[in-house]
Amino acid sequence: MKVIKATASHLEQLAPLFDGYRQFYKKPSDLEGAEAFLKARFDKQESTIFIALDTENKALGFTQLYPNFSSVSMKRDYLLNDLFVAEKARGQGVGKALLLKAQAFGNTQNSKGIMLETAFDNPAQHLYEKLGWKKDTEVFHYVWATPEA
Repeated sequence: MKVIKATASHLEQLAPLFDGYRQFYKKPSDLEGAEAFLKARFDKQESTIFIALDTENKALGFTQLYPNFSSVSMKRDYLLNDLFVAEKARGQGVGKALLLKAQAFGNTQNSKGIMLETAFDNPAQHLYEKLGWKKDTEVFHYVWATPEA
């Protein structure tokens, strides 16, 4: 397995994974929409995506990071917004490899760090903690959604 920085040339491999990720969160399948969304991120250079590939270059999983800034530290940080491993590839270290790649990327960018949010019942929490991620106990996170959201 290898984990590489994805480009627009990986759209065909990424779109089904992204669609699967959305379905995991109870959204209806929309493969065309998934591809268009990812294409826009590449075209506008709005995110960094890493893709895990097997020895035959079949996609196993991906993670997507969005840039952010910390005013207090006056440094860039990142939001790990998406992490998904195809069902057939789970339990093979794909999630760990993607997280390690994201952490290495954060280091190379001289960032403050990477943040993520996850559901209370997400079984990946033990992996996050094993890889040095800390549960935030100092601040609350609030969300405001538009009426259309």
